[in-house]
Amino acid sequence: MPFADELIGRDVALQLRQSLRAVAPAAEFGALALAADGLADLSLRERADLLRDAILADVPGDFAVLARTVRAAQDRDPEFTGWMIWPVTSAVATRGIGEGTDAFDDAMELLSELTGRLTAEFAIRILLRHDLDRALATMLAWTGSPDEHVRRLASEGARPYLPWAVRVPEILARPGVTIQILDALYLDDSEYVRRSVANHLNDLSRDHADLVVETARRWIGDGVASTPALVRHALRTLVKRRDPGALAVLGFAPANIAVDGPHLDRTAVEWSGEVRFSAVLRNDGSEAARIAVDYVVHHRRANGRLAAKVFKLTIAELAPGEEIRVERTHSFRPITTRRYYPGEHGIALQINGTATPLVAFELQPE
Repeated sequence: MPFADELIGRDVALQLRQSLRAVAPAAEFGALALAADGLADLSLRERADLLRDAILADVPGDFAVLARTVRAAQDRDPEFTGWMIWPVTSAVATRGIGEGTDAFDDAMELLSELTGRLTAEFAIRILLRHDLDRALATMLAWTGSPDEHVRRLASEGARPYLPWAVRVPEILARPGVTIQILDALYLDDSEYVRRSVANHLNDLSRDHADLVVETARRWIGDGVASTPALVRHALRTLVKRRDPGALAVLGFAPANIAVDGPHLDRTAVEWSGEVRFSAVLRNDGSEAARIAVDYVVHHRRANGRLAAKVFKLTIAELAPGEEIRVERTHSFRPITTRRYYPGEHGIALQINGTATPLVAFELQPE
């Protein structure tokens, strides 16, 4: 992810101030000027919040005043776009929840107007937390919008675990409250929208696996070419967890698969090195078998325990008696998302959710 100052830095803050001053010349926008010099050492969301508060201070009055100012900038300034829009949408949503249903509804409308300039998915959480049912009713109507950005906002903005965003506890507490929106969008013409639907359903699988499997089962039989890929992406977490319902939806039934392996090319891996493994899989059943093959690396943690991380390997169709060879090289080069610890690690295979015994190896000290 880019650094915060590459997305919402001083230059962006000053451009935002210029865009708003151009449509409200009587205002000095002094709070924005001060905020532009106060962004250092703040996270991206903290920067957006600081600029949001500055906007609210520089545009006093009711929601209508703020809405007129934002819409004027939107209409007149082509530079009023990009990451500066995050604090603008947050200001709109913050003021929109304090002045009754008319302001709330217009705040929703204004977010739908702005979301094509930069997604309003973070700001809409403020409105969802304030009145979930009213917000979701509007978002359901957005599923029929001609604008793919608005349709995507209907799904993405209501995701249970949207990255970078505040949680909406009521969504987590009411299983299925967003399914009607997903049902309206999973056949969308836009892959951009369908991808959001898949990620939304995957979020739900963290807490409501049965609901997600039931929904995926309804969708998978629709005969539409785009649906299998969407469902596979939506069920990825449940597949890694070896959920039998998710595996069955994707056509991976229990199978009689003999596994020779995994065989490792070494038992000691140098720091920043790699290990290669291979295995032979044979269908010992009397019927053809469709198999999803993953490999699981059991990383050593700081406390000495092992933590499993699942990686995709292959999907295959095996006739009775047929066998395939699988192999992969796994690297331990340093990456920003994982810290390695020396000591015993392990690798296993996972076929249609059934794991093989762990094969151990040693990651040597740096």
